[in-house]
Amino acid sequence: MGADAEGKHEIADHVLRNAKLVIDDYDQCTHSGEINVPWREGLLGDADLHGELGDIVAGTVEGRTAEDGVTVFDSTGLAIQDVAAAHVVYEHAREHDAGTDFALVGTET
Repeated sequence: MGADAEGKHEIADHVLRNAKLVIDDYDQCTHSGEINVPWREGLLGDADLHGELGDIVAGTVEGRTAEDGVTVFDSTGLAIQDVAAAHVVYEHAREHDAGTDFALVGTET
């Protein structure tokens, strides 16, 4: 669920206003993420953002707590997240001798 382009908006404004808002990238989310419409309309602003996912992972912003109600993660999708996830899967497969090696275009295994 969530917007994937500028001008799209799927989650009700009151849900966003009452949630702990975590985003993956400020510029992308305010332009074309789920928060882009209420952001442009002035219903949401910087003070409504809890933080970016990278800051939570790095420990510079607190993540979800037991006292939190609803948390909304506005994920517009960053290539670095995909690469990091792929690396974790690759390393796990190598450590457990799982999967099948294959040659990529122009490379040898």
